[in-house]
Amino acid sequence: MSILTRPILEINLNNLLSNYKQLSDLAKNSIAAAVVKDNAYGLGAEEVSALLYKEAKCRHFFVAHAVEGEKIAHNLPQAKIFVLQGIGSDSLDVFERVPQLVPVISSPQMFDFWKEHRLDGRKPVIHIETGLNRLGFREADLQKLSDDDIKEFGMVMSHLACGDEKDHFMNAHQLETFEQLKNIYFAEIPGSLSASDGVFLGDKFQWNLVRLGAAMYGINTAPYRKNQMQNVVKIKAPVLQIANLPKGDFVGYSATYRASSERKIAIVSIGYGDGLPRSLSNVGKVFFKVRGQLIECRVIGRMSMDNMICDVTEADGLEVGDWAYIADDFYTLDDVARDAGTISYEIMSRVGKNPRYDRIYIGK
Repeated sequence: MSILTRPILEINLNNLLSNYKQLSDLAKNSIAAAVVKDNAYGLGAEEVSALLYKEAKCRHFFVAHAVEGEKIAHNLPQAKIFVLQGIGSDSLDVFERVPQLVPVISSPQMFDFWKEHRLDGRKPVIHIETGLNRLGFREADLQKLSDDDIKEFGMVMSHLACGDEKDHFMNAHQLETFEQLKNIYFAEIPGSLSASDGVFLGDKFQWNLVRLGAAMYGINTAPYRKNQMQNVVKIKAPVLQIANLPKGDFVGYSATYRASSERKIAIVSIGYGDGLPRSLSNVGKVFFKVRGQLIECRVIGRMSMDNMICDVTEADGLEVGDWAYIADDFYTLDDVARDAGTISYEIMSRVGKNPRYDRIYIGK
């Protein structure tokens, strides 16, 4: 007999490509750049960037660190790879080796470093602060730039704080601030204000370049409306054991669940060591397919590092070796995140980087 023990992470590249094209159409007057930082949100930066470069003719990519850009540059000979965390002593050698890398300069100190180690043929991006109060030049910093300093830059960008809330006052505030600062200091160069969520806010937020990330990977970045993106990620794990749980018995660490009646339980080979939030304990949902029917079951007890325990009393006919569906088209990572009290970005990143999964790519 054969038995499986590893969880499976399935990544649908066809759906990812379709999402990119749909977002590109929504921002048809802008360059559609692909954000592949954090190993493409854990889904594989080399695979995703090569796909978009070849099939969608994407020529603009964003990573967080230069070392991330270096890993994908060999597949993107004609692309620009923008480095969001910028340039410093620990990455200068990478920028020197990889001509496609373009730093995003976010502070006067980093700009001083750039001028000291300027790379010929490259114009960095300047990141300006418009309301998020994270990285970026404040207006007082911009006032100190000379005309020659301003000519150093090839693009100006900022980042929305509340783009996932259509009517939030911060969106109009940041749009106005970005437009004012750009007109005063950077009228002659392209601008980029929006990531995925800003694309759905309309033309005025899209500017010259949009940075497509989470929505491209199927995450609902505009939760005020039904998700228009196709699902990219599926997670499933095998059932290792099925057992009867007598009335009054406890389940899992700390005995947080006690059976009020006789139950049947399944032990599934996935846990927080595989990147799932431990907060799914006693609240999460897992689905099983039994005799052609999809059965929703509850996670009971504390999730452990390698296993979760599910109440499968209603899944009559379930067998060892059957699959537990953790995330799928019918119960997406957005749904999992909602039940776990977190965001799907976090789960995707944690799951995607985990080496314990049997990773399967579907499509291109």
